[in-house]
Formats: sequence, structure tokens, C-alpha cells
Amino acid sequence: MSTDHNQELSGKIAVVTGAAQGLGLGIAETLARRGALTVIADCQSEKAAQSAKTLSQAGLRVEAEVIDISQSQSVDECFQRIVDRHSRVDILVNNAGVGQKVTPVVELSDQEWNRVIGITLTGTFYCCRAAAKFMERQESGAIVNISSVNGQNPAALVAAYNVAKAGVISLTRSLSLELASSGVRVNAVCPGPVYTDFNKTVMAQRCQSLNISEEQMIERVRSAIPLGRWGEPEDIAKVVAFLCGPESSWMTGEIVRVSGGLEGVSAAPPKRTVKSH
Repeated sequence: MSTDHNQELSGKIAVVTGAAQGLGLGIAETLARRGALTVIADCQSEKAAQSAKTLSQAGLRVEAEVIDISQSQSVDECFQRIVDRHSRVDILVNNAGVGQKVTPVVELSDQEWNRVIGITLTGTFYCCRAAAKFMERQESGAIVNISSVNGQNPAALVAAYNVAKAGVISLTRSLSLELASSGVRVNAVCPGPVYTDFNKTVMAQRCQSLNISEEQMIERVRSAIPLGRWGEPEDIAKVVAFLCGPESSWMTGEIVRVSGGLEGVSAAPPKRTVKSH
């Protein structure tokens, strides 16, 4: 029996963090198209409001909320406002996160380490904790955390990002066990390369370190993907929607890689010239 994807999330209240643009916006639109009232939660208030307005004008039920996932009070207040309006929260997609400045561990500053871990991992924890409190009382809900292929197979020169995304995987598995008895499911998706603004920034730094053009870098990544193309936001969004919906009702604690077959980028960088002090 096939599911009517246009209605499978009807009546659900969904929250997607970092959804003002890029991958998060693609996820928010997909959930809304499948019937969920979707909240775009982002620290970019104007961009979030504009994205919500655009989707609303297309006939979708979408709202905007301001959230700073690096601050637990901001997170708690955001989820409380949503529940005050709608009496519940059924779906949380933790998409918000930051990339890391491409740099070797021996030159990685305390500030950069703490920035990446604090937003990408701790921010995901804050959001999981806030949503789970309501879902536990409801005895229903679905959380999907966006990790990365880097969380499974670390790439060189972005250790903080690798560790943050690996932490998201561990948090997903821990929370799935704790919430299972309440009927709340927690899964994670590990995207491969999707050419959003987020990836463009990292690619530009990679190009500089390898002394190649952006076009060469794009082609190098594309040729490494077994299915032969970069991912699109909808490739990830469809799997996220599946994990939020009824067809995955017997799945929790799963880590799903969506990468065109790419398992990771494990190439070691060349030997560096080390300055003597």
C-alpha cells in the first residue's frame, strides 16, 4: 500500500533549525509539502521571516521563529513559544550547525574548537533536550539529527567539525534508548556533499590549501561520488521526511548515510613545513 506523501505529516507540528536557507530550507519545505505546520527556527530573523513568507505564499503552512542554538535559554524559550501556540511539538529536525575553518589540529585555536563544538554539538543537545521534554509528555514524536559523513569517517583539517558530528551520532543513539519507552523516535542522517552556501565556504578554503580552482575542486568531489553527482537539498530532505513519518515507525537509533555512495574523504594532506621557534 503506497502512502500519500502529500498528507502523511498532516496535523503535525515540525521544527527545523537553521532552516532560513540551504539544506534546512529544503527540509522545511519538504515537511510542509507533506502536510506539517513547519517552523523555520533560525538566528537570522529577517531571512527566516522571508523564507517563511515565500513558502506561505506557495500555500504551505510555515512560520518563523528566532533561535540561537548556542544559548540554552534561547532554545528553551523558542520551544515554549511554539508549544504555547500549538500545544505540542511532533517533529524536530536539528539541522543548524557551523563549518570549521580548514586548519590542522596543531594550529586549531581554543576559540575555533569551542565555536564549532558549542554550536554544532551542544546546540543540538539543547534542542533535543527542549523538544524531548514535551515529546516525552505527549508519548509521541520524532527527532532527526543532521550529522555528516565526517561524523562517521573523519576528514583531515576539520577535526572540530568531525568530532561535533560524531558527537551528534552518539547523542542520537543515547537519546533513542532513553525515549523509546515514551514512543519517541530519534534517528540521524549523515549527508554527503551538497553544494549549498555552507559547503561553498569550506570548498573555497580547500581550494586555497590545495592550490586548485573551485571548478577543479567541484569536479574532484563529484568524481569521487559513486553515483557521479553532488547531492541536492531534496535528496537529503526526502530521507529526513521519511524518518519523520509513519513509514519509519519501527526505526529508532539509526544512522542513515545519504551520500551517493561516498563513505568519506580520508586522504591525508601532504607534509607541512613546520616553522622552528
